Amino acid sequence: MSKFLKSFSIGAVAAMLAMPALAQTYGLGRAALPEEIDAWNMDVHPDGTGLPEGQGDAIVGEEIFAAKCAACHGDFAEGIDNWPKLAGGMGTLDREDPLKTVGSYWPYLSTSFDYIRRSMPYGNAGTLTADETYAIVAYILYSNDLIEDDFVLSKDTFLDVEMPNADGFIVDNRMETEVSIWSGEPCMTDCKDSVEVTMRALVLDVTPQEETTEAAAEEPAATAEPAAVAAQEESAPEPEVAAADPALIADGEKVFRKCKACHQVGDGAKNRSGPILNGVIGASAGHIDGFKYSKPLMSKAEEGLIWNEETLAEFLAGPKAYIKGTKMGFAGLKKEDDIAAVIAYLATFSDQ
Repeated sequence: MSKFLKSFSIGAVAAMLAMPALAQTYGLGRAALPEEIDAWNMDVHPDGTGLPEGQGDAIVGEEIFAAKCAACHGDFAEGIDNWPKLAGGMGTLDREDPLKTVGSYWPYLSTSFDYIRRSMPYGNAGTLTADETYAIVAYILYSNDLIEDDFVLSKDTFLDVEMPNADGFIVDNRMETEVSIWSGEPCMTDCKDSVEVTMRALVLDVTPQEETTEAAAEEPAATAEPAAVAAQEESAPEPEVAAADPALIADGEKVFRKCKACHQVGDGAKNRSGPILNGVIGASAGHIDGFKYSKPLMSKAEEGLIWNEETLAEFLAGPKAYIKGTKMGFAGLKKEDDIAAVIAYLATFSDQ
């Protein structure tokens, strides 16, 4: 991973440095500014080269992880459904079905730091500060029992962390041992007398599956207003949402941190991997135009599902139990107080 990121970064910097030549030859572009080069040249090497200034520990990281990572990776980095597990798996690499996590498999801590800083959180990559990245990495290490919760991770302490599988990899010598075997002239016609499928993959759980449309020309389900829903909207009375006290709403805002990786609320909210939730209280299921809902949810919409306090509470307690086949990856809220609080918080966006 680190070697790939390194080559990608160097290639990008080289392209920027070549801009003056392009400008001279073709009259295009300009020389890259130093700060533009620095923005691309951010890879971190296994020896710590490239690490930014900053620091963080697992105590701070736990709160950041809960707000920005837990919706997919679980409160304890244990993973939710098919989203990757980041902790556990120690001693499983010699098994037929090993659990490969940051703690059990990844040989270099730099890979974790580099990947998180560039690619996370999901749907909002590149927004983490250096301190936040250090803190999140520290929390993942703590979840793998590799550091104490008060260990301060920084560029000065980075190499103090011992990754359990650091010696578990071998040098890639395929250029010397294999290239000559498969680098001849490729066969382009009549290469085999017959071609057949001899086996199929037994495990298909690398990435959560997305629902697909039946045909490319079919209108997305979310843009088609089901007749049953339209009829119910005409006759449904205005929802009555009980007034909530400010403390409950404040608690709900904290709980909503677990949802922010996929959902947005408020002015300027946009659909992400989940739809915006403005006005969800009292709305029919699947009501956001332009968002591609799962077929099971749209079936519920056709049955007349309305998101009120009762139905939302049932859904939030166990999304996959309430709508079988939903593509929502969140496992659900376990505390009734948290459910009540987040519903009260969402109700404050009923007019947007």
